[in-house]
Amino acid sequence: MSHRAAAFLSALLALLLNGCSGEPAKTAKTAETEKKPFRPPILLVTLDTTRADALTPEVAPNFTKLVKRGIYFEQAYSTAPSTLTAHASMMTGLYPAGHGIHENGRFLESGVPLLAEELKALGYTTLAFVSGYPLDGHFGLSRGFGLYDDDFGTGAKGEARLERPAATTIEQVVPYIGTAARLDMPAYFVWVHFYDPHEPYAPPEPYRSKFSADPYLGEIAAMDDALGKLVGYFERATFPKDRRILVLADHGEGRGEHGEMLHGNLLYQGVMQVPMVIAGDGIEEARRADPVSSRQVRATLLSWARGREEEGSLLAPSSAPVLGEAMQPFLNFRWQPQVMAVGGKLKLIRSGRFEMYDVLEDPAEKNDLALSGEPERALAKAIADYPLPAAKAGADVSTLGLEERRKLASLGYIASESTPTRVPENAPRAVDMTPLFAELDAASHDFVGGDYARAAARFEKILAADPGNLMAAVRLAVCLSLLGRDNPAIEAFAKARKIDPDSLEVSHYLAMHHMKNRRPELAEPLFEKVLAAQPNRHAALASLAEIALGRGQLERAADLFQRSLPSAPDPGPLRLKLAQLRMELGQTDAAIEAFEAARNDYGKERFRHDLDLGVLYLAQRDFEAARDALDRVPADHPAYPLALFKRAQVSVLLNEPDRAERVRAALEKADPEIRRLIRDEKLFAGILAQ
Repeated sequence: MSHRAAAFLSALLALLLNGCSGEPAKTAKTAETEKKPFRPPILLVTLDTTRADALTPEVAPNFTKLVKRGIYFEQAYSTAPSTLTAHASMMTGLYPAGHGIHENGRFLESGVPLLAEELKALGYTTLAFVSGYPLDGHFGLSRGFGLYDDDFGTGAKGEARLERPAATTIEQVVPYIGTAARLDMPAYFVWVHFYDPHEPYAPPEPYRSKFSADPYLGEIAAMDDALGKLVGYFERATFPKDRRILVLADHGEGRGEHGEMLHGNLLYQGVMQVPMVIAGDGIEEARRADPVSSRQVRATLLSWARGREEEGSLLAPSSAPVLGEAMQPFLNFRWQPQVMAVGGKLKLIRSGRFEMYDVLEDPAEKNDLALSGEPERALAKAIADYPLPAAKAGADVSTLGLEERRKLASLGYIASESTPTRVPENAPRAVDMTPLFAELDAASHDFVGGDYARAAARFEKILAADPGNLMAAVRLAVCLSLLGRDNPAIEAFAKARKIDPDSLEVSHYLAMHHMKNRRPELAEPLFEKVLAAQPNRHAALASLAEIALGRGQLERAADLFQRSLPSAPDPGPLRLKLAQLRMELGQTDAAIEAFEAARNDYGKERFRHDLDLGVLYLAQRDFEAARDALDRVPADHPAYPLALFKRAQVSVLLNEPDRAERVRAALEKADPEIRRLIRDEKLFAGILAQ
């Protein structure tokens, strides 16, 4: 059990037990008046990267059992073939165009309401256990959860893992279910996410041997085993009736169909059709053939919690088309944006042109009906009305740090940092570019892994096949810059700017190139352009602060460092620099605040600026705080004699019994300059005269 889950359970148990003790007895009338509406326990399980056609009885017997006693949706669709995007739709009830996350590695805006927040407001205890880094809490889905367990453990060398198997995840969940049962807590919501069927496929035994010919199915079988145990624990607990279970996948896997081996780039059935089943007390077996969307999870769970059918619930059939998108190729490579709409048995895809398929008669989508007829009007209108990603001027945009990029790339994900302002003329269709998918993934992996020579060679190869690929052009320029090939780098930046003259990425990384080559006058206007669109972009703010510092503009540098703190991947060093600047500017209160925050970041064992804090507290005449800070200065500190001198001053000002001994000790350890200061200090005159 993770330390976070254990701490949450301990606190919950103590709170409930304390809340139950010492209460006066209630009369029957009072109890009736205060009776709360029943809130059923809800279990939501999301299966990552799981195709609808992969959950056969042989591979997934436990899922099959749920289907036989619940409602199975034969035409359930993801909103996008991306983990974070699809889950954001489940938790907000919105399509990606509504919640703003179009790929992994983006951040949900703080103002977008989440399911967990709504359930918490209804009195639910909310708990989440996720199993893969794309759902790490800092991307935004943790809001509203009393516990959001995204601790995936550590590897053999102490490195943080980026995923955990389903069997490990349920070990974290089970103790909570048992505690909730013992405390008779019906109003709780648990979301459990399993990440297993991700490439590279490496199922544990016995599934590795049983599915040696297809390890992807072996991963699903291992996950299904954990699903069965989880559902069993949930249902065997002594809850009241009306338990509710919803199990679905976030998206599927291409497995070579239409040229896509994995997922994220296309909109065909293998990645967009997902398994989905509702089960629980009072739910009878049924199959639904009408198209439904994973974004309807939110309304369905709220219907159960509120005891009334909400608009958009899965149990309230609708004739509206079901939509989906795949924007990663547009955002990263400047290929055609892709949107789909499904109504009845027809599916329409727009990606430069229309494709239309009868997905019931032609589930492999081999017969493109749009080649011989007009697209279905309602579906075409729904696609036309679906907004493309748009840059928001002045929006609070968080961008990924290098470590975040490394983590995503190690899991096979590419993430952009800005949004195109237009669809490039003659932009290619993603389905026509499938031969480049593997090379793009490999180049991204090399780039964030620091192998810039190999990455540069790959990006050159990609650009030869796809000259308009902005990501490849920008990253090639960055590789050349980091390799010290400055003239080729400038030429590469020029080619990237020709692809998209308005690209913030070109401006940002060209500015970084100029900073590396000590040309701040060329970098500054480019950084200013970036900040006009992305006011909180850390690297631009920090770089402008360094430029101001180099010019002696200390106040401006301090303000820029202050602005960059919220988005800093490692705020500790930045806080120290800011604290020292505030100290140099004579801003005592602000300097103390920054040093104390840095001390909290570093921890008492690593923080080495207690002398600065002591001097500042002394200047502020907070002698007790000065004493405490100076007492923490270690004897091996290079300015330890100064610390002894300052501590002696504080001792005299506090009239401590050992003040004379401290003055003499300071004098004994002093260098010539400190010795002079001690002899000139009026506070010590009486002591030194003795």
